[in-house]
Amino acid sequence: MPLAPDELGRALGETLAPHSLLCRGQAGDFQRAVRGAEPVVVACTQEKRLFGELGRATEGAVAPVRFVNIRETGGWSRDAARAMPKLAALLAAAHLPEPDPVATVTYRSAGRLLIIGPLDRAEQAAGLLDDALQVTLLVQGEGRDGGAQARRYPVLAGRLERLQGRLGAFELTWSQDNPIDLDLCTRCNACVAACPEGAIGFDYQVDLARCASHRACVTACTVAGAIDFQRPPRQFTEQYDLVLDLGATPQLRHHQPPQGYFTWDGRDPGTLLKLRELVGEFEKPKFFDYKQSLCAHSRNETVGCNACVDICSAEAIRGDRRRQQIVVDPHLCAGCGACTTVCPTGAMSYAYPRNPDQALKLRTLLSTYAQAGGRDAVLLLHSQQGGERLVETLGRAAQLKLAHGVPANVIPVALWHTASLGLDLWLAALAFGAAQVAVLATDEEAPQYLDGLEAQMETAQAILNGLGYEGRHLHLLRATTAEALDAQLQQVAAQQPGVPGQAARFAAAPEKRATLTLALDHLVAHAPGPLPEAIALPGGAPGAGAPFGAVVVDNAACTLCMSCVSACPANALQDNIALPQLRFIEKNCVQCGLCEKTCPEDAIQLVPRLLLSERRKEAVVLNETAPFHCVRCGKAFGTEKGVQTMLQRLGGHAMFQGAALERLKMCGDCRVIDLYSSSDEVRITDL
Repeated sequence: MPLAPDELGRALGETLAPHSLLCRGQAGDFQRAVRGAEPVVVACTQEKRLFGELGRATEGAVAPVRFVNIRETGGWSRDAARAMPKLAALLAAAHLPEPDPVATVTYRSAGRLLIIGPLDRAEQAAGLLDDALQVTLLVQGEGRDGGAQARRYPVLAGRLERLQGRLGAFELTWSQDNPIDLDLCTRCNACVAACPEGAIGFDYQVDLARCASHRACVTACTVAGAIDFQRPPRQFTEQYDLVLDLGATPQLRHHQPPQGYFTWDGRDPGTLLKLRELVGEFEKPKFFDYKQSLCAHSRNETVGCNACVDICSAEAIRGDRRRQQIVVDPHLCAGCGACTTVCPTGAMSYAYPRNPDQALKLRTLLSTYAQAGGRDAVLLLHSQQGGERLVETLGRAAQLKLAHGVPANVIPVALWHTASLGLDLWLAALAFGAAQVAVLATDEEAPQYLDGLEAQMETAQAILNGLGYEGRHLHLLRATTAEALDAQLQQVAAQQPGVPGQAARFAAAPEKRATLTLALDHLVAHAPGPLPEAIALPGGAPGAGAPFGAVVVDNAACTLCMSCVSACPANALQDNIALPQLRFIEKNCVQCGLCEKTCPEDAIQLVPRLLLSERRKEAVVLNETAPFHCVRCGKAFGTEKGVQTMLQRLGGHAMFQGAALERLKMCGDCRVIDLYSSSDEVRITDL
């Protein structure tokens, strides 16, 4: 790689020794460095294991060691000589302290493994695993030519009714509906020989479609008594820690299956190796934080926003209407973060790492890049799994002169999952100095994740273009090969969209909406041209692509019942204790749709937009009317329109005639007094 140590040192504000190998040749330098107190950054991920072992073996080593890849990400590109600002940025970000630890989720597995599939394949897999795991087979599918004579494992045969759970807590419900009970069968093969239709194979199950009811098999099975055509189907429930599914169609079809559930095609030994290791106690981060007070999911048993439930590919999220909240199973959560990206209020937030930590990393990358003289920075957000492998493959292809490689102005940023960053941090990155943000999607992401990312990007792009920033700033790159990624990166890197004239320095807030407000304030303050009053935003389902907007009220239909006020989770709709008024603060509105669905008069309509005037932060009156005064004492207790509507609807009812109808015009106190002062009503009450 071409390296300029002096240039890198100036960008990082320190003097760097002019190492050129960054590998095994500097082992002695590494050992001396780790004896100090300052963090040591090793710019070589290829030898991470070597340097890790060397650090642990070095006497007096106390310095924290971090690793960063600057080779495939830029040093092996065709324009690597111009990549010093990017390399400085990557090194600076590697010096950042580790984020604070988060809560963890615990799994416990005793190694009870359920293998589902044809008997021959199931026994083959069991033979490779039974020395490490407690194996049970559930026979499903055709396997008539397989099956060992020796009963080495418990074998269940029947219809799978339900399979659910996760590592350490799978629950299987199955029905025994075949005449042959494999638990009693001795594999003597007498039934196989006796069956004239050949309806019994070496899976020792009766093919009922071929069976002609001769019952010769029953006669042959005299000792074991394993065959009974009159046996009623019985349902059983069993518990397992692990599941290996060999079927052509998986029993669990989530895009992100639960931990502990594996499918196997019979070829890749890596799956079996993973299974063997899953015995004991395990921990993973609790990837999310949930604040019910901010949630726009439901109020008064009315569902408004369902964005997180709809997008979760692990089926870890459900809505609980009785408790008026979202419920997340942390054991099923795979940490993709898509729920936090589409959540309009920030009730669901990503915790691994948290928003402020992610924003600090982005700001450090971009500020160091700019300080080193870099221009037109493009952040390439990719996963730590498939995305990182693809970027490294592209770097190796560039070193062999087979590709251009990652351009000098493209800064790769590895995430646990590409769906974990959304509108708030994308706009914050552009405020920090990025010219563009590109998200790399490989074949890992669920289709709904890509739909959610595209919807968020369209909203962000509408805001930027509405503010006068020309060009395209956000890109969803879809690539599964280095060639495809290379071509798309070249296209993105060549663009020069409009950007703010000054980079922001704000610290991101833990709350999504607060960070979004800081980013928008900076982008608005440095907008290149005159600002419109409002920017229209893409519509769509509530909570999907429209985090801001207005509420329009049909004053002719609205009775000021204030149902919408009680339903609003964001305090955007408010009443006035002094006057019959419906007020609205647009800055607070998250377009969840609860007000629209709750309104009994169908008088509310959502308008996705971003209002840019100061009126956005002020309480404006959407509807008001004159108060209705009690006809007995004169106290205001409702609205003219509300009372008149009530009189019209109840005037024809038999229970509201004469004095009863007149009482509807009274306040609550006078209504009680009038009721008990009436002699007719007293007699009715006495009866």
